[in-house]
Amino acid sequence: MTTRAVRTRRSPRPTHDEAPPPSHRPGAGRKVLAAAAVAATVPYLTLKTAWLAGSHLGIPTGSMLLEPRPFVIVANAVTVLMDAAVIALVLVLTRPWGARVPSWLLVVPAFVATGLLTPIGLAFPGQLLLRALGLGPDAAVRAAQQPFLDPWVFHVVYTGFIVQALALAGLFVPYARERWGRRWQGPLGARLPSPTGVVAGAAAALALVVSATQFYWAFGGTAGRTGEQVAQYSSDIGVGFAVHGICALTAAAGAVLLAAGGTRRAGWPLAVAWTGSAAALCWGMWMLAAFTAEDAGPHERTTAAAYLIYAGHMVTALLATAVTGRFLAGRRAV
Repeated sequence: MTTRAVRTRRSPRPTHDEAPPPSHRPGAGRKVLAAAAVAATVPYLTLKTAWLAGSHLGIPTGSMLLEPRPFVIVANAVTVLMDAAVIALVLVLTRPWGARVPSWLLVVPAFVATGLLTPIGLAFPGQLLLRALGLGPDAAVRAAQQPFLDPWVFHVVYTGFIVQALALAGLFVPYARERWGRRWQGPLGARLPSPTGVVAGAAAALALVVSATQFYWAFGGTAGRTGEQVAQYSSDIGVGFAVHGICALTAAAGAVLLAAGGTRRAGWPLAVAWTGSAAALCWGMWMLAAFTAEDAGPHERTTAAAYLIYAGHMVTALLATAVTGRFLAGRRAV
């Protein structure tokens, strides 16, 4: 009697630092979130595509967006690609082939999405709340502001962004828990070795300077701002400054908690560091890009102080990200 060797097909073995890839059999809840995220991209993609095609939908007379400037055209094209990337990210998080996507190819766009959407998700509801309480921009301030977009555009687009943020979070968090959850299970553990603590301290010190300046501007401070910016100040702008300051502080706080270690569960400090770093880095880069565009109009021109502050946002975020990476690398070794 002969024995026949039976060859079995095995799925790729996960690396030592990852759990087996998620099953990618989304239940009803994930399917709803995926559909919501994709649907929320439609208004923004429609408007941006129309503007690239020459339409003036939602753009009032006198807006700088009507000027055929290369920066505006490039910015519209780039943001179309960025919003379309949300659809790709949803597919990765919900389709079977998404389990084969390398970690970095998923983490990078998820980090960018977190950074760009978090401040909007905080600032826009805050602006609406102040308006509902009668603390929004008055008629004189609105009249002094340079025309940019019709009000309905902000409501449609920012509502879509908030839906994207909530839906992507609802998809990414369980995916990350299944794939990389062992990295943050249990307590933080021992203090991270030097010089990680120094890096976290530098992030905290810089964040204090950056956030203090942002809060100063949020409450109407004029130093370090142009005369036109001072004239156009409103509660809406103030809320934006305050949110940027909060994001810088959040990044530093997460880095300090990760570096200090302890018995606290690791999940929340890691989430704080991730969210704050992403927001501070992405919006710091975005604001600096708008300021430094060669064809920037008077509305985008700013002061040296603003350059320094948003560069400080980026440096704070990079320092906090370095601490986060060191923490995760240590958990991988364990």
